[in-house]
Amino acid sequence: MSTVIGVLRKRFLAPPLASVGFAERGFPVTHTDATARLEAVPQAVVCGFEWAIEGASLWEIERRLALIEPEQRGFAYEGATMGYTILDAMPGGGRDRTRALLEGPGRPHIFLTYIGIGFAMARLPRPLWKNILPELSGVAYHPVMSWLAVDGFGFDRAYFDTKKWVDEQAEPQPYPWAGRPEYFGRAFDQGVGRALWFINGGDPDAVAEAVVRFAEHRRADLWSGVGLAATFAGGSDQRGLGRLRRAAGEHYDELALGVVFAVKARTYSSYVPAHTHLAAGVLTDLSVQGAQDLADRTEQADGDDGPQPPYELWRQRIRAEFDPAARRLAG
Repeated sequence: MSTVIGVLRKRFLAPPLASVGFAERGFPVTHTDATARLEAVPQAVVCGFEWAIEGASLWEIERRLALIEPEQRGFAYEGATMGYTILDAMPGGGRDRTRALLEGPGRPHIFLTYIGIGFAMARLPRPLWKNILPELSGVAYHPVMSWLAVDGFGFDRAYFDTKKWVDEQAEPQPYPWAGRPEYFGRAFDQGVGRALWFINGGDPDAVAEAVVRFAEHRRADLWSGVGLAATFAGGSDQRGLGRLRRAAGEHYDELALGVVFAVKARTYSSYVPAHTHLAAGVLTDLSVQGAQDLADRTEQADGDDGPQPPYELWRQRIRAEFDPAARRLAG
């Protein structure tokens, strides 16, 4: 049950639904049924955030989020994780809400709940990041996929401060996430790539033009983010996805990598919408089952404790399936 303090937190911290919409953000998006579905994604995040930041119990959060349609439910869990993470980080927070959420009802959405932690990072000073990732017990993909928190941070900055991070292509200050400060910027750009899909309303030509405006060394990670967003969130039809595949050009393997990760996240949550089936087929020539099998068989290998984060090594092995040169390197 909400308290007076919770209601005040919601009032001052939760953005109005309209403020996350494409028109309010000034994005060059023509309203269609497809873009309306995309626009519902940040709105679902806000709903989850509002419920959590009010201080709703885990029992109540789980039941409220169960009322969200399955296609958007993972996004609402992003928002709830963001809210709980901020509460835990506040002075005197210390109630370990985030860990309970991720080990409990948020477990099927672990890929997205990490992103929710990244959204919280965008609103917290860096000194508070040190202990922001909870220690989880018995949760698959932890901590390997925790780089999605940095991805979420990049998405948030690109979506809400587009001028700086997209128009001016600013680069983030490195941070030793998982002890790897050198990889921080790459994971950040993967989130920026996801944001480009939303900022441009899923228009493949506009997205490709946006990617090309960035420095060459950043484009590969941007394309993987685009592939993930196009597959997980939808927003384009078969013809548009075909144009997106062609536009990726030399970075096709990165686009396909994003598709495979999106399929893995969807299948792990036990709900795969029609647009994910469509994107998997058009962008990778794989069925959803084929993409999931690819993710599973490349998940672990000897040498994953080397200089590269295991997360990136997994990504590398997936890329190798779509790029013969990369396959030789992954050897």
